[in-house]
Amino acid sequence: MDKPISQDHTQDVSTPAISDRETNVIIGGVLLSMLLAALDQTIVAPAMPTIAGALGHAEYLPWIVTGYLLTATAVAPLYGKISDVLGRRPIIFAAILIFLAGSVVSALAPNMMVLIAGRAIQGLGGGGLFALSQTVIGDLVPPLERARYAAWISGTWAVASIAGPLLGGTFAEHLHWSLIFWINIPLGLLAMAIISKPLKKLPVLGKHHKIDGWGALFLVIATALLLLALNWGGSTYAWTSPQILGLIGSSLVVSFILALRLMKAAEPLVSFEVLGNPIVAAGTIAVFLVQAANIGLAVYLPVYMQAHLDLSVAESGTAMLGLLLGTVTGAMVSGWMVPHIVHYRRIALGGALFSVLCLGVMAFMAEHVSLTLVEVLTAGIGIGTGATLPVCTVSVQNAVDRKDLGVATGVLTFLRTMGGALGVAILGAVALGYGMPLATEGIQTSAQAVSGEAFTMIFIVCAIIMVASFLSFLLMPEKPLRGYAKDAARTISE
Repeated sequence: MDKPISQDHTQDVSTPAISDRETNVIIGGVLLSMLLAALDQTIVAPAMPTIAGALGHAEYLPWIVTGYLLTATAVAPLYGKISDVLGRRPIIFAAILIFLAGSVVSALAPNMMVLIAGRAIQGLGGGGLFALSQTVIGDLVPPLERARYAAWISGTWAVASIAGPLLGGTFAEHLHWSLIFWINIPLGLLAMAIISKPLKKLPVLGKHHKIDGWGALFLVIATALLLLALNWGGSTYAWTSPQILGLIGSSLVVSFILALRLMKAAEPLVSFEVLGNPIVAAGTIAVFLVQAANIGLAVYLPVYMQAHLDLSVAESGTAMLGLLLGTVTGAMVSGWMVPHIVHYRRIALGGALFSVLCLGVMAFMAEHVSLTLVEVLTAGIGIGTGATLPVCTVSVQNAVDRKDLGVATGVLTFLRTMGGALGVAILGAVALGYGMPLATEGIQTSAQAVSGEAFTMIFIVCAIIMVASFLSFLLMPEKPLRGYAKDAARTISE
């Protein structure tokens, strides 16, 4: 299944002659494409009851989310490698078109099975949009300047987190649920129109390369099996059930086969030169852990607010703005600081420790906390975790040769998504251990039903995960950031 790629049109790999205006246009376009993929992770949930009423088979509703997550996560590293070989422009166009095709299938779905298939197709495109957006920014901007664009990425996620549920609820209640998919068509076409011409100036770095088809297949299978185990464990099946143990065992077996393939392939899907880079290894593990804590907390924080602060479902969603805006603020401040501090790793170390401190206070005061203090503490947690993200991205991209930029960014995106899935699974196991209904079940609990001890343990587990991320940053070597020649004379303070 190795597919040779002819690269007769390989260009020079020096910095492309792209103006500042064209750079901003491209970045705006790729962020719009990322917004498409991010919106589809948040816009569907409020419309799910309406969709179930229209299409029936409500028992399959979770697969509307799971189908997208499975395919989007599994293909992220593939896009990085393929774009390194064929170039960014054709591959990001392919990702958008696949995503739009899935949107059309979903919008026209006559039954639940077709809708789930459409969502899976969307994920095949959406996974590429996540990885390629950051990769294109990496092509255009040197690492020394790149961190500040992380705030734009965080802002895109913030817009999706706020606008997605509002649009999904509005479309489903007042118009028609299919509009949550039709809206992708004009946005996707607009993104393609914006980036089409300037992206032609980006060089194609590959030359006479091959795409490892078997490696891609093994990666997709191993990822899908593990994600199914994480999604079903503790909810559909017990963690110790034959089904979950079988999925985990199968994933490990296929992962072992994948490792053998990576060692023996003439040109592996992800080279051990990239995976073995100590900065890449530590940085990707760190972002995996940060996302595990951040996403896990985001899932169970609304339940805590409903149980102990007597907020409604809508009110608890609004109260989540503290965590969300804190994350964006942390990323913005971190992105601004990175070019001005030689030892930029300290930003991530400080952010991780600050989030641990805030989580510790949350755990200590879980049963006696006010809404105001919760908002302050969750904003602090967001600032701390947000501060780590630009450092992770810039460190990993700066550590590899430009020819491996897509692969490294794809691996980073892959582990970031997997971290979120693992975080939800871990906290779900904690919740079940204390008799708490899973947050994904959509049950509004009461203070009488759930003890403060359960939430104390959830906050402690999140703090432990962030301590582990701190240790990963501590072990990550610090390599001077590459920058423009004009930046060489810049005065950088310790």
